[in-house]
Amino acid sequence: MLPVVAIVGRPNVGKSTLFNRIVGERKSITDDQPGITRDRIYAQASWLNRNFTVIDTGGIEINDAPFLTEIKAQAEIAINEADVIVFVVDGKTSLLPSDKDVMKILYQSNKPVIVAVNKVDTQKYADNLYDFYELGVNKIMNISSIHGIGIGDLLDEIISHLPEKSADDYDEETIRISVIGRPNVGKSSLTNALLGYERVIVSDIEGTTTDSIDTPFTIDGEKYVVIDTAGMRKRGKIYENIDKYANLRAMQAIDRSDICLMMLDATTGIVATDKNIAGYALDMKKSIIIVVNKWDAIEKTDKTMHEWEEKIRNEFKFLSYIPIVFLSAKTKSRIHTLFPLLKTCYENYSRRVNTSLLNEVISEAMIVTPPKEHNQKRLKVFYATQVKVKCPTFVLFVNDTNAMHFSYERFLENRLRENFDLFGTPISIILRNRE
Repeated sequence: MLPVVAIVGRPNVGKSTLFNRIVGERKSITDDQPGITRDRIYAQASWLNRNFTVIDTGGIEINDAPFLTEIKAQAEIAINEADVIVFVVDGKTSLLPSDKDVMKILYQSNKPVIVAVNKVDTQKYADNLYDFYELGVNKIMNISSIHGIGIGDLLDEIISHLPEKSADDYDEETIRISVIGRPNVGKSSLTNALLGYERVIVSDIEGTTTDSIDTPFTIDGEKYVVIDTAGMRKRGKIYENIDKYANLRAMQAIDRSDICLMMLDATTGIVATDKNIAGYALDMKKSIIIVVNKWDAIEKTDKTMHEWEEKIRNEFKFLSYIPIVFLSAKTKSRIHTLFPLLKTCYENYSRRVNTSLLNEVISEAMIVTPPKEHNQKRLKVFYATQVKVKCPTFVLFVNDTNAMHFSYERFLENRLRENFDLFGTPISIILRNRE
């Protein structure tokens, strides 16, 4: 499980901008209106070969105001789950009484706290730095999230406090499975069906499972561990503390897994939350199998399965490469169809491609379909190599990384999938300028 870094502070100090800067993309909404970020946002980040999870939180406010009770609760949960806390303050306004109130909450966590004085992009505000030593911390850092000033030093400080990634007790060959989906789609029932006995509580009441449960098992000599997770709710639909804990634990379960069984409910159809949850697994580069559960509970014709497949492919266009299974966890009907796919997806997720064949496929693709000029440059790929499995990650050394249009990157990905068996697994393409 990756270490967790929580970004906290009062509203409108630039937490979301810092979050976006660290993770390298605009995942959080940023706005000058205080309180615009109402829910924790999760993403993975990397610095100096250390990977970690970053949580963006709503601003902690002591006084009552719309959403502030929920924002404070979420921030406190993020603090409880974090290994390192980055406390963001506003360098333009200097130290405020509410900053001291937030610091009192942070002291209770007994976690490493780094104070980041944000918006210090001119010397005019640099002198405000010394006021924040009243918070009683040894390390205070000047940064400007918007301009990227001091971010590298801040990340150096963050990773100096990160614990080593906790290792589990499972063999390298053990296939780690997480069962994910919105509440009441039958995740616990599927876990029980996989295991063949009642390992977890099963109930029709939403939210019965509030934590993640690991259960190792072996079938036909293949070692597995299944992680049953609490149902994930769409951000903005989370109100009670127990649900907030469940979402974070489910995210951590996805992080620990190789394959995510993304469950849909045949009786209710596909909803927006299903796509959001699948997006979490895709963001973490996990192999995914879509499991349509409660297949016994709907009326079917000989065309029903085909119609469902078309609907899923249309709704989950970003997952065109994944397998789909139709089953009933309750009656164990068609459960046998799942295990061959688990094995295939894991093999492909762990696949290593021969370097010479990789370069041959890419060269041939670029000859048959040459790239168009993009950003006044025409892409040239000098060399390609695979640098990682789980998920297969390929580095392309090119003349200019800005010359790659996203549509041509998709084209190259499709060529790789056609030539190598990568069914059921995401792949990652990284561009690097040739030195």
